[in-house]
Amino acid sequence: MNRKLYLGLCALVIAGVLLAACGAPATATQAPSQPTSAPAQPTTAPTLDPFSPLAVSGEIITAGSSTVFPLSERMAERFNDEGFSGSITIDSVGSGAGIERFCVAGDTDVANSSRGIRETEIASCQSIGRDPIEFRVGTDALSVVVSQANDFITDVTTEELALIFGEATNWSDVRSEWPDQPIQRYVPGTDSGTFDYFVEHVYGSDPTVTLAAGNTQRSEDDNVLVQGIQGSPYAIGYFGYAYYAENASTLRILSLDGVEANDVSVEDGSYGLARPLFLYTTADILNQKPQVAAFLHFYLTFVNEEIVEVGYFPASESALQAARDAFNAALGN
Repeated sequence: MNRKLYLGLCALVIAGVLLAACGAPATATQAPSQPTSAPAQPTTAPTLDPFSPLAVSGEIITAGSSTVFPLSERMAERFNDEGFSGSITIDSVGSGAGIERFCVAGDTDVANSSRGIRETEIASCQSIGRDPIEFRVGTDALSVVVSQANDFITDVTTEELALIFGEATNWSDVRSEWPDQPIQRYVPGTDSGTFDYFVEHVYGSDPTVTLAAGNTQRSEDDNVLVQGIQGSPYAIGYFGYAYYAENASTLRILSLDGVEANDVSVEDGSYGLARPLFLYTTADILNQKPQVAAFLHFYLTFVNEEIVEVGYFPASESALQAARDAFNAALGN
């Protein structure tokens, strides 16, 4: 074959192949399939702890001890700060009056007391369908105090206390070296658990002698007693440790039988006027009023974070655990 013709034919064949390749439609590349999104699920609000301050509302009414009052007031403030939208009433009327309101009138949810409830009071509670449960929440050192202006007394014996708040008229009737000046007495009222506890410890439960003592001012309001003692170097009185701690710059607490009130002597009982602090309510109230159950649960959970700053001493862990166990039993847990 003619070489030129052969080369020409080859060129035509190659050109045809190239044109066919260039002209062929491109095969579309299938994009990888995307997974189908699942339908959005409705969001569900988290379930609140039934004892959370945010989970309850309504009214909580407590009444009783002026000693327990500042502790319950602190716990109520914290309960409110953490979201409780209801109302909490805390009446400082004395342990006896508070238990009477709880066990006779039946118009409170919780009784605050600086002494244990009596058998007669339990019977009164049961007569209106209330079976009181005791919850230990702390310890107080009942404090015998004088003014900082007093320069002659720092320690007193139990026997001398009996004279000071009883038959003695002048300080010199107790110790001859003390001033020949009238004793000015500032004493809690007879509805006070503090008065009851003092009488029991000093007079063996018979208040006759101290009730007959002259030159005595009585009040259920411990702040009134504080102000009276602050006003004279010859004044003396007693109340819960928190009221002393709040006014330590103007008052001085006396040692009792040579023992100072502190966390060690109060816990081991060597300070003779150490005493437990209580709340009382019933299983029915806890089950029927969730706001009361939530407040008491909160109280027992956080009281040891607040009690020292208020001016009292923590209950032992075993006593506090017994209170928590009583709470759980009341709710059937």
